[in-house]
Amino acid sequence: MKKLLFFLLFSTQIFAQKFTKTEITRFQQQAKRVEIIRDTWGIPHIYGKSDANAVFGLLYAQCEDDFKRVEMNYIEKLGRLAEIKGEKDLYNDLQIRLLIDSADAIADYKKAKPWLKKLLNAYADGINFYLHKHPEVKPALLTRFQPWYPLLWTDGSIGAISTADISNDEIKKFYSESPFEGIVQNLTPHPSPMERGVTWKNSPLSIGEGLGGEVNSASLGDYQQTGSNGFAIAPSKTASGNAILYINPHVTFYFRPEVQVVSEEGLNAYGAVTWGQIFVYQGFNQYCGWMHTSSNVDVADMYAEKIVKKNDKLFYEYDKKLRPVTQKNLTLKYLEDGKLITKNFTTYYTHHGPVMAKRDGKWISLRSYNRSMTSLVQSWKRTKAKGFEDYKKVMDLRANTSNNTVFADAKGNIAYWHGNYVPVRDTNYNWGKVVDGTTSKTEWKGLHAVDETVHSYNPVNGWLQNCNSTPYTVAGENSPKRADFRPYMAPDGENFRGINAVRVLSREKDYTIDKVISAGYDTYLSAFAVLIPAITKAFDSLPPSDTLHQALAEPITTLKNWNYYAEENSVATTLAIETAQKLSPQITKIYVEQGETDQVESTKRFATNATKNDLLLPLLKTVNELKSKFGTWQKPWGELNRFQRLTGEMQEKYDDNQASLPVGFASALWGSLPSYNSRYYGTQKRYGLGGNSFICAVEFGKKIKAKSLLAGGESGNKNSKHFTDQALMYTQGKFKDVLFYKEDVLKNVERRYWVGE
Repeated sequence: MKKLLFFLLFSTQIFAQKFTKTEITRFQQQAKRVEIIRDTWGIPHIYGKSDANAVFGLLYAQCEDDFKRVEMNYIEKLGRLAEIKGEKDLYNDLQIRLLIDSADAIADYKKAKPWLKKLLNAYADGINFYLHKHPEVKPALLTRFQPWYPLLWTDGSIGAISTADISNDEIKKFYSESPFEGIVQNLTPHPSPMERGVTWKNSPLSIGEGLGGEVNSASLGDYQQTGSNGFAIAPSKTASGNAILYINPHVTFYFRPEVQVVSEEGLNAYGAVTWGQIFVYQGFNQYCGWMHTSSNVDVADMYAEKIVKKNDKLFYEYDKKLRPVTQKNLTLKYLEDGKLITKNFTTYYTHHGPVMAKRDGKWISLRSYNRSMTSLVQSWKRTKAKGFEDYKKVMDLRANTSNNTVFADAKGNIAYWHGNYVPVRDTNYNWGKVVDGTTSKTEWKGLHAVDETVHSYNPVNGWLQNCNSTPYTVAGENSPKRADFRPYMAPDGENFRGINAVRVLSREKDYTIDKVISAGYDTYLSAFAVLIPAITKAFDSLPPSDTLHQALAEPITTLKNWNYYAEENSVATTLAIETAQKLSPQITKIYVEQGETDQVESTKRFATNATKNDLLLPLLKTVNELKSKFGTWQKPWGELNRFQRLTGEMQEKYDDNQASLPVGFASALWGSLPSYNSRYYGTQKRYGLGGNSFICAVEFGKKIKAKSLLAGGESGNKNSKHFTDQALMYTQGKFKDVLFYKEDVLKNVERRYWVGE
């Protein structure tokens, strides 16, 4: 019996031993050079001798807090999600594999400069050391992390995949059905560049609930449109005479933890890091800070290809010559009944990129920039920038495809860049639409210099804002002018959040950190300043004897008396939001293309042209639904709109019978600056899935002052006190002090240890 027990223990140790003695020795030597201090909020402050040591500790700390999310982000970027989630994610994986080739990432790793290779090696060692030290942790798929994995990303947002407006459904249709129908020797004339309409072009995808970045999709009856907010306040508008930066990404909850990473090689960055990243994505150092909002700058284009089949081989026409279509065999797997099923795809490419869809009988290829070593270099170097001039040099790398940037520094500079990677194109074409792939006239012609793109440096009004809205209101009346820039540089329209931000930032002269936070938590729903008057006007035109008038008299009175602020105890907020979700989908469309009507104008047109029934019947339906569910339509918003933290386990569900907290905030779609996107999950109440996540206000000066807040808490472990220790604060917008200096961290120590202890 003792021999059997020994054998079982020995077998378990061998099974857990995934790494060689040489690797383990290397891990242990590196661990001795990295100290982690967790403060009383569980925030890890990582101190390494070198930058590579700091990265090693950063990834180890991330795994301590939520290894599952670290792993899941890389499973998704490897195009292997279906291997754990089943066939429903197969074509999501195919999309990733079409756009991101791991062979390219491996090749980049091999040619990376020594300093970068050290960081990449430290990344893999940090995670692998965690797995070695925690044999009880069972990865879903990845038992050994490779140093080239970070090179699968572009600029830091796991969901930032640019596909123009090509959807997964189109990819599935193309690659699951015969794509050869209609392919002949002589095809019909090609569509003009202006022929096809495009919507949601270049919107960063949010792939997989709990995985994705910014939530940018909307569906009729359940709108989850959001984005991010960034404010920069110049010294002329602050009480202290120092610049202040407001960092407010809107992402799916628990997508980014809060960290500080410090080394003796000059690294000292604090902020939010996407799970599995080696760098602080949105944050600050002692010299400057950077906030990213999702960009709608055109960075990916669709080409209609003229395909010819000749001697059983495929060609495409280009400048009146035939070029062979490249074919690649991709093998994907998906989980079914506990077994992995293999599915093979023959995929097609032109020099523009992968063929992703078929429209009007034409194959559509995509040119994009969805993976780049330069992007990783840029993301790292910005964390060590020493101010405005230094940061501009980092921007000159021009490899950030998905972000607008709001910036402030310790010298009092504030700045805004709308995008960064912007291809030069022939302005005779509308690049928001499918363009002709048969001619070299539609080729990109290099990249625009940073100062050629839409930007604003130190505007005289003293503040900058971006809320995923047009850059032409970024500084109010002092904003860049649309006429000075090419249409594809900023097709974005205005939205109600942008309107609210300009309104709020224009009224204060002596900002402090607390006043900036207060501005960032303004819950005025500017969309309803358009919609509610239209609804009440339609009601007032009804005769009192009308049954609709009688049914809606009290709800209309409630709406007439409303100040348009979302509040926890507000019945009007409930009526307005539940009703608005039943109106035209045009009022929910924020990302627009050249020549399209933006959200604000579309809403105004709807309010002007809608019939009485268009406006009043949705309100009646809302009233009846509330009565049916709760016995009354007088339901305060906070009783309906709830925060309940889940772990992210696939089987876990929101539950009306479990503890939750009321939330007075609303979706950014309607103009609320603090974004809180909630929906029904077969539940009576609404539960939040994303919006405000990591929020931070930082003041630059001789010393950094900052306050921050997380959705719920730092840890993904439901047994940790840091799972929900910030939950009540989150629902109330109450911030904690940031501990940036080590002497302050040491006064608030919860745990201090060397990596691996």
